[in-house]
Amino acid sequence: MEETQKIPIREVGAKDKEYPEKLCQYTGMPEKLYVRGTFPDPKKPTAAIVGARAATPYGRIQAFRYAKYLSEAGVQVISGMAYGIDTEAHRGALEGRGGTWAVLGNGPDICYPAGNRGLYQRILRTGGGIISEQTPGTKARNYFFPARNRIISGLADLVLIVEAREKSGSLITAQWALDQGKAVFAVPGPVNEERSMGCHKLIYDGAGIAYTPEILLREMGIEYENPVKIKTKNDLGLATDLKLVYSCLDLRPKSMDFLIQKTGLPPEKIGSLLLELTLSGLALEVGRHYYVKTA
Repeated sequence: MEETQKIPIREVGAKDKEYPEKLCQYTGMPEKLYVRGTFPDPKKPTAAIVGARAATPYGRIQAFRYAKYLSEAGVQVISGMAYGIDTEAHRGALEGRGGTWAVLGNGPDICYPAGNRGLYQRILRTGGGIISEQTPGTKARNYFFPARNRIISGLADLVLIVEAREKSGSLITAQWALDQGKAVFAVPGPVNEERSMGCHKLIYDGAGIAYTPEILLREMGIEYENPVKIKTKNDLGLATDLKLVYSCLDLRPKSMDFLIQKTGLPPEKIGSLLLELTLSGLALEVGRHYYVKTA
């Protein structure tokens, strides 16, 4: 039996001491919550990161990157454990020290989607929690998800939308956050990408432009210097050819053909340098022969 299944599910009423303080500020919150594991610590900063299920490679990378950075700075990360952006947000948060919590649109004893069973268990093993207003045994229903989004935003100090279509459930979370007086940020993307339209509309309507994770930390009043960024400022001590290839990479996938043309280096040399950058954690292959910078 998976060890996390031994963690009991607790019913917590709105008048109970354990009920999240942040939710008590708002009307229309659940009278009861069901939690396996823990609730986020109300004394620590918390960010919600949500977005498209059918996310692009760009969106998944950004969700992981932002969540990891925030978590390394001690920020708790909340999301909905859906495929795509939510999954990457949880995964990124697990790489830091902030912890992560999932708010579900079904009973807390049911892992939905089922393919995220490993993630569900890892959240519990690392001291996080699975939270729902649905009773144990309740299966997911489409109309549960818009309502659960008010809990995600309510538990957070700010909300970050990474990718969203123009009509998206993630925008419901953003609207809940605005109604609750929370700061809303969006990650910009390619102007011709449908899954960035919702983010661009939010920005047009006044949401913050999250062009770096540091902006979110400043919003929460956190001073933090990422050790990786410090190392990057010092040129990472890379050899000349490695530095040349690394300088051609950014957060948009670059093909080997592009790098060959840009650097003038032969294909076999580019392949060798990319492998070295990948093994050192400075680059990531996001598609066949397409690479992005990770630091």
